[in-house]
Amino acid sequence: MVKEEGKFKWLEEGTKGQPIILLHGLMGGVENFGEMVDYISEEYKVYGLDLKLFEGKLLKVSVKGLSDYLYAFMEHLGLESAVLMGNSMGGHIGLIFAKDNPEKVDGLILTGSSGLFESSMGNSFPRRGDKDYIRVKTEEVFYDPKVATDDLVDRVFEIANNRMSILKLLGYAKSAIRHNMAEDIPNINKPVSLIWGAEDKVTPPHVAEEFHKLLPDSELNWIPLCGHAAMWEHPKRFSELVLEFLKKRF
Repeated sequence: MVKEEGKFKWLEEGTKGQPIILLHGLMGGVENFGEMVDYISEEYKVYGLDLKLFEGKLLKVSVKGLSDYLYAFMEHLGLESAVLMGNSMGGHIGLIFAKDNPEKVDGLILTGSSGLFESSMGNSFPRRGDKDYIRVKTEEVFYDPKVATDDLVDRVFEIANNRMSILKLLGYAKSAIRHNMAEDIPNINKPVSLIWGAEDKVTPPHVAEEFHKLLPDSELNWIPLCGHAAMWEHPKRFSELVLEFLKKRF
């Protein structure tokens, strides 16, 4: 169920249990969490926040600004605290939010998160007008290139050919690079589940290992034959790991 109130748009599923807020990445949307939401919402209340990355003014493009947007969303819904689940830049937003608002975070689930390693974000991607190139770059996100459907490639291609969207995309990428979390992460004393694709090319396995080393209370789970968006490519296995973590810690 998609809801819209004021400046917020979000997916909402489930009726009970620990609130979980889903945070999508730079080239994605709440639909990236797909089937996983069906599994998780049977036992937990799930909110998938649309971060509206390509709307609004260029001046307001920053990962910190998105963390503030999440705070306003929680206030809007009257949520005192939640578990934050973030993929890619969504994980980065969750980490910034946990640092700034620890009282509002019960725990974190991070998959392919940025925050430590951003050298691949915004370097050469996307290239306007070259759909074959866009397809190759989109397929690289997944272990199985068939997951990059024509619809997904079309959506990325549309962003790549919109000048304002490109400027915003590069702005977020540069903001993420500037906002490295290496010094902050050891102070995030929350339970964290790291769920990583073993073949992630965007945030490779050594990034997950570094997160695991720096976070005071974390577990690291690998999903084999899986790329950068584990919740999308392997929704059932990803959901099993999420449910194990939630039942164990909350």
